[in-house]
Amino acid sequence: MRRHIQKKIYHVEVLPPKQDTEKLEADLERFANKYNRVLDNGYCACITDNAMGLLAFQGTELIEELSLPVKPEQVMIHLNTFHTKVELDIILNTCQSMGIQYLLAITGDGSDRLPKLQPADVGAEDVESVTSVELMRYIGREYSDVFTMGVAFNPYEPADHEFAKLDRKLDAGAEFIITQPIIEKNAVVDKLLADYPDIPVVLEAWMSKKLHLLSDAVGYEIPEDTAYDPMATLEMLHRTYPQCGMYLSLLGFKTQFDKITDTWVS
Repeated sequence: MRRHIQKKIYHVEVLPPKQDTEKLEADLERFANKYNRVLDNGYCACITDNAMGLLAFQGTELIEELSLPVKPEQVMIHLNTFHTKVELDIILNTCQSMGIQYLLAITGDGSDRLPKLQPADVGAEDVESVTSVELMRYIGREYSDVFTMGVAFNPYEPADHEFAKLDRKLDAGAEFIITQPIIEKNAVVDKLLADYPDIPVVLEAWMSKKLHLLSDAVGYEIPEDTAYDPMATLEMLHRTYPQCGMYLSLLGFKTQFDKITDTWVS
């Protein structure tokens, strides 16, 4: 039976420690505390996969090593294409054995330190490089009906190009969508919701006050001194897009976590 991600739940990004950290024990403890806090509050913990191409510990190995609980509806593992075939299968098999249901399949950010899946690794033909599409097709073929897979959507890319990519992703098995950060009402997101009413959409809410860090994502320069209120923006997104879930990136666990509230979720 296919599962569908809940639209009205917070998805909270939890960044794994980097492998070159000089304070490993403290970082592992911090990760475990954040992860447990997210689950204890009924939210979904979303664990990134070598974000920005920086080598970090993998989500499943952290859950296993730290003996963290897995609640199937409350854990999402990001999975990109910068792995060996052996690593990919280990991650997927571990997710399956742990009961993890949700995967966010992304092409990902590479670096010289990271291997890259080759088309032959995932049984892909007539492509030069593995993307999230080929990755999902492999997962759907080898792990039929085990996972509910989601994909990224970038409303700042040329719309025709991005919607064409989305159609390929949906054809490959995607069942939900997570956008790039949204900081205001967005015409492309409006079209996404209108044209794909049956696909759950989760909007990424940028929870850092450092709005200028979004410059690369949105495609234009945001001055470093731009004023930005993440909590007010989150509340605005709830009012504007009540049918969507919210993915909270760079959430401040000390200053913001206790302020997010389900009363905003209609």
